[in-house]
Amino acid sequence: MSTVPTTDPATAPATDPVGLAQVPEGADRVSLADTLSQTMTLAWRATMKMRRSLEVMFDVTIQPLIFTAMFAYIFGGAISGDVGSYLPLIIPGLIGQTVLTACVATGVQLRTDMDTGVFDRFKVLPISRIAPLAGPMVADLLRYFIASTLTFAVGIAIGYRPGGGVLGVAGAILLAMLAGWSLAWIFTLFGILGRNAQGVQGISLLVMFPLTFLSNAFVPTQTMPAPLRAFADVNPVSLVITAIRDLANDGAVTADVGWALVGCAAVIAVFAPLSVRAFNRRM
Repeated sequence: MSTVPTTDPATAPATDPVGLAQVPEGADRVSLADTLSQTMTLAWRATMKMRRSLEVMFDVTIQPLIFTAMFAYIFGGAISGDVGSYLPLIIPGLIGQTVLTACVATGVQLRTDMDTGVFDRFKVLPISRIAPLAGPMVADLLRYFIASTLTFAVGIAIGYRPGGGVLGVAGAILLAMLAGWSLAWIFTLFGILGRNAQGVQGISLLVMFPLTFLSNAFVPTQTMPAPLRAFADVNPVSLVITAIRDLANDGAVTADVGWALVGCAAVIAVFAPLSVRAFNRRM
């Protein structure tokens, strides 16, 4: 007489609608060390995509070259009297603008990956829920570094002399990278919630342009009308750009640097959990 084997429901692996075995309940709790390892693995995957599709790097390689020369020579005489006097203002401003533009690509690429089914493979793997989001964003730190370095290099080539020296410039680049990584969480949320890549790009640009141009990136806020100046002074992009100027031009770690770091931490604290929650709901 044969017996029918029984399975304890508490220990049986769950199955999805198509019959793929998933991880038992409770086994998806991943340690911090595993989360870091998985994040770096997915970051490496993202850098491989960058190397195979170099056109995705145009916004952090070609754009800094064109924008730095264009803005300096077009607006330098009108705003500061000459190009040399305008460079300490515009170079840090362009770094903030270029890094913010690079953040837009983070959300667009995420939406593209979700639409093509890449993340369908991740949801049946016993990996951290934040790793598929944080991995590409860690890889984007390379993009922010390239954009910041090239902007400084072009500025120095046309006459910019940062008073903060090597340490000041290095600190400014690190701050720009941190700011880019924190602001990228906003566009990551747009990428998750958007219906398609084109829609995500449109929404992201609507946010990016006011944050960039209604700031102190290109002109002093003292020249703006009172309502615009009030917005520009509290704009988080203005806080970051002011901190970058303090580091690069004076080599000073001022209160503005501290406020910029606090602002970056606040953005991460708000938008990282929102992005992970929205990602889990969508997946």
